[in-house]
Amino acid sequence: MFYVVVLAMVAAFLALRLYSVLGRRTGAEPRPIVRPADDRVSLTLPRAAEPVPEPREMSPKPIEARAEQGLRAIVAGEPSFDVGRFVEGAQGAYRLTLEAFWRGDLEALTDLTTPAVRDEFAAAITARAAAGETLDNRLVRIDRAQIVESQVAGREARITVRFDADIAAVTRNAEGQVIAGTLTDAVETHDLWTFARTLKSADPNWKLADTDEA
Repeated sequence: MFYVVVLAMVAAFLALRLYSVLGRRTGAEPRPIVRPADDRVSLTLPRAAEPVPEPREMSPKPIEARAEQGLRAIVAGEPSFDVGRFVEGAQGAYRLTLEAFWRGDLEALTDLTTPAVRDEFAAAITARAAAGETLDNRLVRIDRAQIVESQVAGREARITVRFDADIAAVTRNAEGQVIAGTLTDAVETHDLWTFARTLKSADPNWKLADTDEA
C-alpha cells in the first residue's frame, strides 16, 4: 500500500510539471500561418523594411471594374503577375517613397521612381532646403489601396492605385521650431499614384511614374 501511495504522488508531480511546461489551451492562441502551396515570388514593388501599416477598412475588392481589362492584358503579357501581391507591394512603395521624400533621400527616390518623378521630388527638396525647412512627417495608416486604372501600350504597363491614408505632418524651420502642422492630429490624404514597368524586362520592380490627388 505504501508503494502505491508513493507511485500516485510521483504521477501527480509529473502531471503538474507537464502542465506548467505546456500550459493549457484557452481558445485565444494564434492560429498557425498557412502558406500557399505555390509560394513563388511574383513581380511586385519593393517591400518596406518595416511592416506596412495595417489598413483600417480596406475595400472588399482591390480592383475597380474599369481596371479589369487592363489587368487582364498585363497578365496575358506576364502570367506571373499577381494582383494581391502587387497591391501589397504598392503599399510598401507608398511608405518608402513618402519617407524618402520627407527626409530628402534622392538616392532612395532614384530606385523607386522614374527620372521625371525623381526630378519633381528633387526640385521640391531643393526648395525646402533653400528655405531652411525640414519635414517631420509620419505615415500613421493606410486605410485603402485600390487599383483604379490599368493599361498596356506595347510592353509598357501602367497601374494607377488610389491610396487613402492618414499622415501626421509637421514642418520645422532652421531653428527646429514647428511652423506648420502637428504630430498629434493625422491628416486624411487621398492620392492617385501610377506605377509603370516594361513587361518581361529583367527588372522586376514597378516604379512610380505619376502622382495626383484623388
